[in-house]
Amino acid sequence: MAFHNDTGKWGEQVAADYLAANGYAITDRNVRMGRNEIDIIAMKGDSIMFVEVKTRSTALKDPLDAITPDKMRRLCRAADAYIKARQLPHRPQFDLIAIIGASGRYELEHFPDAFFPPLTSGR
Repeated sequence: MAFHNDTGKWGEQVAADYLAANGYAITDRNVRMGRNEIDIIAMKGDSIMFVEVKTRSTALKDPLDAITPDKMRRLCRAADAYIKARQLPHRPQFDLIAIIGASGRYELEHFPDAFFPPLTSGR
């Protein structure tokens, strides 16, 4: 497996551990809905969180730069399909977790309710 894949898997584990330690119930990981993937799905209270994790080994590039409007649309489509397939009554929330560093020494920043689903036209 390539280094960036290892870094990504490690970051997703760190993010899942962080969420669990902060009262979130992890319900799914790496869920594919069509061509789109959701890194972590967690629940807390009456909300279901769809969490996108971005991990970088150094601070040379901001991990949040990878969260483009297109990435948000794909995550929202996948979340919508997930909710509909399971007929879930929970309020959806989109969280971002950015991790910079490596095992033993890293910084994690959690952005709860980071964005709202983009509006679509009736076309």
